[in-house]
Amino acid sequence: MLLWDFENGKQPKELKLQNATAEVIQRGSGKALSIRLLSEDNHTSAFSFEPEGTWDWSAMGNFAFALDISNAESSSVHLYVKATDNEGRTHSRSFVVPEQSSATYFFEMKGPDLAVDTGIRSNPPSWMSEYQDMIYRWGDKSLNVSEIDSIEFSVAGVLENKYVVVDNVRLIQPESLDEMYLVNLVDEFGQNNKRDFTNKVHSLEELREASERELAQLRKTPLEGRSRFGGWALGPRLKGTGYFRTEKVDGKWSLVDPDGYLFFSTGIANVRLANTSTITGYDFDHALIPARKPGDLTPEDSLGLNRVPDVAVPTRYVSSSLRADMFTWLPAYDEPLGKNFGYRREVHTGAIERGETFSFYRANLQRKYGIDDDKKLMEKWREVTVDRMLSWGFTSFGNWIDPGYYQMDRFPYFANGWIIGNFKTVSSGNDYWSPLPDPFDPLFKERAYITAEQIAKEVKGSPWCVGVFVDNEKSWGQEGSVETQYGLVINTLTRDAKESPTKAQFVRLMREKYGDIQKLNKSWGVSIDSWNDFASGISLNIFNDSVIKDLSIMLQHYADQYFRIVREAVKHYMPNHMYMGARFADWGMTPEIRAAAANYADVVSYNYYKEGVSDNFWHFLKELDRPSIIGEFHNGALDSGLLNPGLIHASSQADRGKKYAEYMNSVIDNPYLVGAHWFQYIDSPLTGRAYDGENYNVGFVSVTDIPYSPLVESAKAVNKNLYQRRFGSM
Repeated sequence: MLLWDFENGKQPKELKLQNATAEVIQRGSGKALSIRLLSEDNHTSAFSFEPEGTWDWSAMGNFAFALDISNAESSSVHLYVKATDNEGRTHSRSFVVPEQSSATYFFEMKGPDLAVDTGIRSNPPSWMSEYQDMIYRWGDKSLNVSEIDSIEFSVAGVLENKYVVVDNVRLIQPESLDEMYLVNLVDEFGQNNKRDFTNKVHSLEELREASERELAQLRKTPLEGRSRFGGWALGPRLKGTGYFRTEKVDGKWSLVDPDGYLFFSTGIANVRLANTSTITGYDFDHALIPARKPGDLTPEDSLGLNRVPDVAVPTRYVSSSLRADMFTWLPAYDEPLGKNFGYRREVHTGAIERGETFSFYRANLQRKYGIDDDKKLMEKWREVTVDRMLSWGFTSFGNWIDPGYYQMDRFPYFANGWIIGNFKTVSSGNDYWSPLPDPFDPLFKERAYITAEQIAKEVKGSPWCVGVFVDNEKSWGQEGSVETQYGLVINTLTRDAKESPTKAQFVRLMREKYGDIQKLNKSWGVSIDSWNDFASGISLNIFNDSVIKDLSIMLQHYADQYFRIVREAVKHYMPNHMYMGARFADWGMTPEIRAAAANYADVVSYNYYKEGVSDNFWHFLKELDRPSIIGEFHNGALDSGLLNPGLIHASSQADRGKKYAEYMNSVIDNPYLVGAHWFQYIDSPLTGRAYDGENYNVGFVSVTDIPYSPLVESAKAVNKNLYQRRFGSM
């Protein structure tokens, strides 16, 4: 069903543009729509198709929205796509248009796969098609296709304007569906069994040969011109305190290593085995599995495997044939490779609530090194990993590092911890990973100190620890509307102060400011009978300037309490180490939260999954004027054999390297940023990590522990010139 082919020379009235321009152009014997996405000066640029009413596509059966897209430029274009129905439900996908390419892309709107929960973030394509399917990101896969409001295409966080040519916008139906698209997906090495790709391993001999070639080229010491900690030994030497610290030098914030050399933190986060396991589809008789108290740890937990307790093998059963049928091979429990089984008692999202797991990555380490002893295997893995970091020119690890690296005294790292416990919580209305803590609950402070004490026990005062991250990507709020920016306060105001310590604080603040409830009523334009009524719970839906100002005051008060307590806890047990903040997600922070972090954190941390850092989003860094760091970024491609590139799409492994360099150079050139960490070291499992199904090609190494050469070579080039680019010839 053709929607638009632009042959009449006119732009359709349904076309809407945001920070973009469009024109119909002659192309060959026909016409097409040329779109310029003005990204250099805008964080987001978009074009969308929006009818005056809604589209009714319910008669199409199984179908997809499709279009031809050409890209004549030398850079790939990562497009986000969002379909919305009349009930406000959104289905989000994304895809990459390779440089100098032309192809057809489709967005599956209705089909049997959309109703299947596989436990994989994005499934293998079920359509038998020569076209490229768009990758699922988030949202409701089951839209009301009888009333579709819009289809939007956008770019965000890119460093240059993007150009695409669109033609033949249409609805298509599958010629056929692959009923076996989820069966025998994974081979014995954890790779895609249905695709060929560069560096795919076919035998144990190939695996070991690749390892031997690499090991012969690795170095044991930092690059020439680096201090023992990786600082700039050829640059100025400042005061060395024996620990990492910050200082502003010639208008640029910098880390300073323990010996006094300027230090920029470039490295890889999540160097651990905790996220290498995937759900197998098997389970056990839960009556035989003892419950575990919060905080209990086992030796297996340190390996990230969370091994199932010793239960009789006959109690093992298939809990999900859909998952179990994905694997062509799993070992027996009594085989040496059976050590790589584990167990997850609960998941964040997935096809089943709990179950057996298996780490193909750890099994491949065991295979290629021929080491079955757990301790010796992990020692070998850590040794090779540090050799790689030094050889690739990195200066530190990032967050989420196996504590086994902490006392190696070879490579700087960041420690981390979560504040968990039964303290009270508040909600921003999002709560993607979990509700927010109530920092005015005394139990929160108690748990913060317990967390800091545990981190300190692991670090043991090591000068190789750059700093400490505590918590991660909390849903503090999001700019864009009053409701999202101040959701934490708005939701907490509905609660009873007797049950919520934070609400009690909000009552106190407003009562101290206004005294008489009628003064608050006049300022806010509301009618509340008494402070007791205010304390028992109120609902706000009208927001004048006075209300917004007070919401900001309350949010700032909340944030100050959180960051003050965490800083005090870290400094109590680790006075010589820097507190690195809570790693804000760009979708989960507000000016008030950032300001509070800047007041208490030695370095403010952000996770930012875009193509680079530019002032059209990061203008607040100048306003805060605090040393800041990127805790996570990445990109990936489909030529790895995996099913999902990651949060940022590249067109190939070569393009991954290009995008890596562009991102890192934008960070190095920013005077407020003191480092950036790639997430993560190892590709996600093909069938999704056990916790939430992430199945991304975002590793520097594959499931077989083979490095991606284009990405490594790009990192080497960036890192070699790191300090000269950052500090010049000072």
